[in-house]
Amino acid sequence: MTTRMVGALKPISKESIPRALDKAERYRLLNDPFFAESICQDVLAIAPDDQRALQIYVLALTDQFTHGEGDRVKRSRETIAKLHSEYERHYYNGIVSERRAVALLDSGAFGASDAAWAHLQDAITCYGHAQALQTEQSNDDAILRHNTCVRLFELHGLAEPVSEPHDYPLE
Repeated sequence: MTTRMVGALKPISKESIPRALDKAERYRLLNDPFFAESICQDVLAIAPDDQRALQIYVLALTDQFTHGEGDRVKRSRETIAKLHSEYERHYYNGIVSERRAVALLDSGAFGASDAAWAHLQDAITCYGHAQALQTEQSNDDAILRHNTCVRLFELHGLAEPVSEPHDYPLE
């Protein structure tokens, strides 16, 4: 059996970055996050510090949590660490936690509610840190995300998990 060579990745030009990132945002809006992720990888290959590409990349990764986390959480957190703004690092870490919770709730897996509760608590903490750092009066993004988390708690009837005592009687 003969294996056919697929080809190597080709670099894009620096001049094409704004247009490429516009396309990545459109793919996200079309619910095709894999394609957005791929475009961001091409941009970050030539401009590893591009803040817009880093943000879109994190969002594209988190858009895919419903298909399984795989290494997407790790890659998201590593990418967030490259953001210059402390506000954005807190805000995007909140997004990661919030979207992990939503993916778990959508899965309906055993224990998902308890895990989702913990992720939503983490998200609210992150959004609180972001809000404390917010300097723009016209940017209430952290508050909007916080409120969404509160509504997710209410919608799904989430409560703090109760830990069981581990002293089981022997009979």
